[in-house]
Amino acid sequence: MATSKPQRSPAEIEDIILRKILHVTLTDSTTPDPRVVYLEMTAAEILSEGRDLLLSRDLMERVLIDRLSGTFPAAEQPFPYLVGCYRRAHDESRKIQSMKDKNLRSEMEIVTREAKRLAVSYCRIHLANPDMFGSVDNKPIGVGMKKRSVSPLLPLIFSEVGSGSLDMFGGSSSGGGVQPPPGFLDEFFKDSDFDNLDVILKELYEDLRSTVINVSVLGDFQPPLRALKYLVSLPVGAKSLVSHEWWVPRGAYMNGRAMELTSILGPFFHISALPDNTLFKSQPDVGQQCFSQASERRPADLLSSFSTIKNFMNILYSGLHDVLMILLKSTDTRECVLQFLAEVINANASRGHIQVDPVSCASSGMFCNLSAVMLRLCEPFLDPHLTKRDKIDPKYVFYGHRLKLSDLTALHASSEEVSEWINKDNTAKATDTRNENESRLLQSKEATSSSNNATGQNAKSTTKYTFISECFFMTARVLNLGLLKALSDFKHLAQDISRGEDNLATLKAMRDQSPSPQLELDITRMEKELELYSQEKLCHEAQLLRDGDFIQRALSFYRLVVVWLVGLVGGFKMPLPSTCPMEFSCMPEHFVEDAMELLIFASRIPKALDGVQLDDFMNFIIMFMASPEYVRNPYLRAKMVEVLNCWMPRSSGSSATSTLFEGHQLSLEYLVRNLLKLYVDIEFTGSHTQFYDKFNIRHNIAELLEYLWQVPSHRNAWRRIAKEEEKGVYLNFLNFLVNDSIYLLDESLNKILEIKKIEAEMSNTAEWEQRPAQERQDRTRLFHSQENIVRIDMKLANEDVTMLAFTSEEITAPFLLPEMVERVANMLNYFLLQLVGPQRKSLSLKDPEKYEFRPRQLLKQIVRIYVNLARGDSENIFPGAISSDGRSYNEQLFNAGADVLRRIGEDGRIIQEFMELGTKAKAAASEAMDAEAALGEIPEEFLDPIQYTLMRDPVILPSSKTTVDRAIIQRHLLSDNHDPFNRAHLTSDMLIPDVELKARIDEFVRSHQSKKRASGEDGSSNKEKERIQTTSSDMLID
Repeated sequence: MATSKPQRSPAEIEDIILRKILHVTLTDSTTPDPRVVYLEMTAAEILSEGRDLLLSRDLMERVLIDRLSGTFPAAEQPFPYLVGCYRRAHDESRKIQSMKDKNLRSEMEIVTREAKRLAVSYCRIHLANPDMFGSVDNKPIGVGMKKRSVSPLLPLIFSEVGSGSLDMFGGSSSGGGVQPPPGFLDEFFKDSDFDNLDVILKELYEDLRSTVINVSVLGDFQPPLRALKYLVSLPVGAKSLVSHEWWVPRGAYMNGRAMELTSILGPFFHISALPDNTLFKSQPDVGQQCFSQASERRPADLLSSFSTIKNFMNILYSGLHDVLMILLKSTDTRECVLQFLAEVINANASRGHIQVDPVSCASSGMFCNLSAVMLRLCEPFLDPHLTKRDKIDPKYVFYGHRLKLSDLTALHASSEEVSEWINKDNTAKATDTRNENESRLLQSKEATSSSNNATGQNAKSTTKYTFISECFFMTARVLNLGLLKALSDFKHLAQDISRGEDNLATLKAMRDQSPSPQLELDITRMEKELELYSQEKLCHEAQLLRDGDFIQRALSFYRLVVVWLVGLVGGFKMPLPSTCPMEFSCMPEHFVEDAMELLIFASRIPKALDGVQLDDFMNFIIMFMASPEYVRNPYLRAKMVEVLNCWMPRSSGSSATSTLFEGHQLSLEYLVRNLLKLYVDIEFTGSHTQFYDKFNIRHNIAELLEYLWQVPSHRNAWRRIAKEEEKGVYLNFLNFLVNDSIYLLDESLNKILEIKKIEAEMSNTAEWEQRPAQERQDRTRLFHSQENIVRIDMKLANEDVTMLAFTSEEITAPFLLPEMVERVANMLNYFLLQLVGPQRKSLSLKDPEKYEFRPRQLLKQIVRIYVNLARGDSENIFPGAISSDGRSYNEQLFNAGADVLRRIGEDGRIIQEFMELGTKAKAAASEAMDAEAALGEIPEEFLDPIQYTLMRDPVILPSSKTTVDRAIIQRHLLSDNHDPFNRAHLTSDMLIPDVELKARIDEFVRSHQSKKRASGEDGSSNKEKERIQTTSSDMLID
């Protein structure tokens, strides 16, 4: 009969379990498992105490300390050993569940729980004091920091939060390793003394920060990001992070770049697809890996790269948003987050400059990431109805203590006005506070005098603003320094590429004509530069322009900005209040400028505006684009027109934008009026480049006006404005339109002559080749430069002439005003002379369309303007204005022009009316000569001092006391509102009629005309021949 197996006692079972958990033995020095350590000294001590060599719960901590403190060559390092103890305790606790004896099972559960508790406790002790039980055998880390070992806890956290992410190319990301025992990390971070865990957590944050330094979006950033989120989700972890000395680094030399490099969150925000300065370049190189030789890649490959980068960036955005959101939700850490954001913004204020120093400013990648994260934080108050906008306090700009906003350029107020207003408001607040305190003293007789010292100076530090206010203004600043700056960089990149391609084409053309080693080197260098530019441009496109959600969130934010700003002036209604509220006047100018820039960029991205509520933007633009009393900067108001230009249906390709022009109430009532006003205002911007800037701005206005003329409701508004403002803004508009037309056409024609000269030089190959290489290069560059200038100037001139043609068809009265008619006639005569006069052959080009030079179309438009004005000339003053032009008028030009018109197929009725006008002009010239002859010698006091012609309506200038002819001075005032004799301010309503002089002039004219009629002189035909320049038909082009 077989003997039964002896039953083990509970003490023996406990000993077995603890030996398995702790990997120690007190009895056997020859154990086959090298991980099991024989504690000989401990065993001897236990025996000396008269106890059995059995492990028990009361000996557990003593044995554990001896195991950790001893020197055992083959044994595990302290941390993996302790984690192993926890894991084995967990395994044993599961096995214990199969025990049938409930009492025994309960006792053994207590043992395993205590083993896990001790394992966790000594893990904390070991990590907080690494030298207590021996050093950690891991690779040292730290970039620019103290050298130390990576926390062995980090791989366990990586495993806990998941490491199954894939990199861009389908490979598994690193960060794997041994899995933490179930419940280990929860136990580790739970219910412990903060000071004990704080050291461990701070080292973990430093380790996480180091793992992502100089890592691009293609790098392995996801495990550290998930680990960061995991740690801050722990109350103790959040507190430890914001109390870290590197949360907001301090120091005498701390700047934006140093903060990005040294702060805990900085390297996470640096992760990006955007290239950084070579000193701080991230790896893997996104441009090289995704976009090298992009022109040779399949479109599908590029689209795949765009999509992957966008997806990875959104993973980063979401992770960083979650981290900040966790910290913001806690009242214990919210203030620290706001402080961090404010310090980053203030330290990088110079990112708003045109030139950014990459050594002192954080990277574009960091601020674009911060832009995306801040927009996500704003989402709760970006609802469609913007119901929480009233919680945004405008006084934050002046009294908020975090951001330096009052130093920024304001929408209208000067820096002195801002300071004066703030000081005045502070004084008022201090007075109110003192009065209130005195009242309380009188009522209660118990208040202390301490509150009587309240002043506006401490308002800045004591006022508490809502989180919505804080978030709103911080987001506006971050977008200005981040997203909008990056979009500006993208625009400049595109311009650099365009210029580089032009230069490369020029170099290759020069190489084809005369090859040289230096040219080959220059071409190779330029090709490399263009490749790098192309990669950088595509990186910007991938992270920014291809991310529709990013752009749409930004548009939603700027919709809130414009609606909130309009609320400061009383809401969407016109006309605006006569006085601009100081709250609006002092708002940072870039709030509006950034909104306009983003709208321009978004308008050029397919489908970016889909679903965006544009009505509020349209209202804002119409309200302020012609209001210098509210928006001082004329270039900012011009940018609003650029937005509208992008929204024209033919430009945007979207039918949604047509309703903004054709069915929008403010648009129908004010758009044309304000465009005409801005066309005039932009003449004087105050910039040293104002003369050239105005042409580009007016180009946008002209395109928009041409489109609006095709819309019946806007055309009716235009007619009404021309009638109401006949001698106001509309007359100024016409004057500048005529001025620009003359200048642009004159410049273009002169440049065409220069181009033809260089073409002739280059076509003489033998002589050209003998010139020095440098001279040939200079002349070739000049040739291409002149080509570009002619192309631009001719395009602008065509626009101006087109506008004159279609407006004169229905609106003629302003053209025929005394101060305008001669100016218009001179312009038309000059154009006609250039197009059909003697020098026409010299303007012939091989490819005129290349330069936007369309002489046939131009001639037709010029002639139609002549005819349109003749049709509306009920007082028959136009022919006299034509013939009085001593510079360009010639009677034979009308015949020559008619001949050309017949050959190019112009309408016969137009030609007939044009010829009739020429006949009338000839007759007017004859009459003028007769009148001039009749007057004889005119007294000098009757002559206008500006043009030396007989004054018809003399007026006195109030400042210089000079007498001039009204029509001549009014023509001058259309372009310059200063007295031409002493530059004092002058307007038409300031002119003083010289009644006495006018009576004498009228009497002089009457008396001489009477004498002529009495004498019956008839020498007009001879005098006419003397005055009118004759041109033989051979001089004119048939």
